[in-house]
Amino acid sequence: MGDLFQGELWAEVLETVRRNRLRTALTLLGVFWGMLMLVLMYGFGNGLEDGVVRSLGDNATNAVYLWGRRSTLPYQGNQPGRSVDFTTDDVGALRSRVPEIEYLCPRNQLGGYRSGNVVRHRDKVGSFNVMADVPEYRHVFPMQIPLGRFINPEDMTGARKVAVIGAQVRDELFGPGVDPVGEHVEIQGVWFQVVGMFDAPGSGDDADRAESTVHIPFRTFQQAFNTGDEVSWFALTATAGANGEEVEAAVRKVLAERHGLHPDDEPAMGSFNAEAEFRRIRNTFAGVRAFVWLVGGATLLTGVFGVSNILLVSIRERTPEIGLRRAVGARPGQVVVQVMLEALLLTSLAGMAGLVVGVGALALAARLIGPDREMMGPPEIDLSVALVATLVMVLGGLLAGVVPARRAAAIRPVDALRGE
Repeated sequence: MGDLFQGELWAEVLETVRRNRLRTALTLLGVFWGMLMLVLMYGFGNGLEDGVVRSLGDNATNAVYLWGRRSTLPYQGNQPGRSVDFTTDDVGALRSRVPEIEYLCPRNQLGGYRSGNVVRHRDKVGSFNVMADVPEYRHVFPMQIPLGRFINPEDMTGARKVAVIGAQVRDELFGPGVDPVGEHVEIQGVWFQVVGMFDAPGSGDDADRAESTVHIPFRTFQQAFNTGDEVSWFALTATAGANGEEVEAAVRKVLAERHGLHPDDEPAMGSFNAEAEFRRIRNTFAGVRAFVWLVGGATLLTGVFGVSNILLVSIRERTPEIGLRRAVGARPGQVVVQVMLEALLLTSLAGMAGLVVGVGALALAARLIGPDREMMGPPEIDLSVALVATLVMVLGGLLAGVVPARRAAAIRPVDALRGE
């Protein structure tokens, strides 16, 4: 009986398609196109989000950076235009007054921000960033260290002349694949022993710039290059559960008080809050996903209405046949099930085709894009999204069959046979 029913169902579907070839094709194309657009837009949106988030991957997502600029407001006898210069004395004040700080890292750069410096190993010379850092910086910038180690507390207390170099520094001065640990490099006449080599997370220009860096202990930097108590900027992370923006505001308040800045003089200090930026990006892409579902759902709904119209035309043409079935004992519920299954089958065939083609297109695009594009990750769609899309498709099929099924169930045998 079940096989007979399935055979009749397929025969009815094929007959519906045969009677309205062009209209059916265009209608099913609408369902196919709606599902395809939903899959492609969602997949490429995920790839773009992955690329943008990865561009922040060089820093902890709760990291905050602050640096001094120039005052813009007069305050306590100080005129605007005064340079804001942080010092090592600020470190203790921040630690004691802002307990929500997890890791606090004073930083300096030889020659100033993004200034290249000549670094020498034997007869090879390169221009690289030279940074003064503390051991905690590893928690702000989650680098990977395949060779050796990073700066440790003993390096700081002993002001050791040691250096941790990026992969590109290693490649240029020592050669690709060479272990540089134990070798020495010269920076402005001062020799440093290499104790580790690191790889930057992520890819692109930011990762390349990070790997073109030499890190030396902050205290060693002060003594070797005579920088005194100067701090160019602070890098810090908030404790678990703390709000990064609130921590930044507290740090700004402490530094403003210590350096005689007006409480409202925000331009006097520059900052970058990775947590706020990360949240803004997430919220933006949440809106993008909602828009994708809206557009894809609307397109699918249009196709669903088309399927419903096709079935209404089919029901009108099959009125005598349905009436005959009712006359020989078919119940209204059986007619409703028959029409609903026809709608579900038509919608599912078109929707599944769109889903399969969309997933295939995303897989092809992922291979073409590759994993290392800076601002575009491989487009992909989660299994949960595919399941939700399938559920939407099934519900759409059922919705498409509601009106035709009610119309078919309302046909009375005597009226259908009289019309015949």
